[in-house]
Amino acid sequence: MTAPITVFVVDDHTLFRRGLIALIGLDEGLCVVGEAADAAEALRLVPGLQPQVILLDNHLPGVLGVDAIAGLREAAPGCRVVMLTVSEDGQDLAAALRHGAQGYLLKTIDGDLLSEAIRRAARGEPVVSPEMMGKLVAAFQSQGAPVPPPVAEAEAASPLSPREEDVLREIARGASNKEIARTLDIAETTVKIHVQHILRKLGLSSRVQAAVYASDRLR
Repeated sequence: MTAPITVFVVDDHTLFRRGLIALIGLDEGLCVVGEAADAAEALRLVPGLQPQVILLDNHLPGVLGVDAIAGLREAAPGCRVVMLTVSEDGQDLAAALRHGAQGYLLKTIDGDLLSEAIRRAARGEPVVSPEMMGKLVAAFQSQGAPVPPPVAEAEAASPLSPREEDVLREIARGASNKEIARTLDIAETTVKIHVQHILRKLGLSSRVQAAVYASDRLR
């Protein structure tokens, strides 16, 4: 059997933290190896535990979660930090990604979707709550960040096939490969191939960049 993905939880609300740990514990493929109520405590515990995924609240006493991301990644070089927060502010989202977060999830997320997001993060995939994708694009644009792609004019012909555009629209919604496969009625391995082709054709390096591109150009 594959070893479970190890998770560390950082949240200052005890009831929420304990409930979250209990929820994650229902999934045999995940294992919570530690918890902390603030960033300082997390930075003390994480080096000895080396979790694969850290779920980090942003509004913590003392140091904000976003400001602890770099230290946590240094303490556990192989870990992926995922923000799990109530904040729907696009600037908080953009700041978390700039500081190296692997993802940004809202605390309203369904339990099954959270488990899937943890798995995706552990694999190195970016995870962003679908409700936040529009705000992600707005945050990038408000800061003057270029929406990447090599096609200089928006009206230029898309280099993507119709099916690749379908996949790209689903990426912009924040859908996982499994969800895209179900929606488009194709194999998950086919989705992975389409995603690789999309990133290569558009000269992009991540699904987040692809989502920004799609929101800006595909209607």
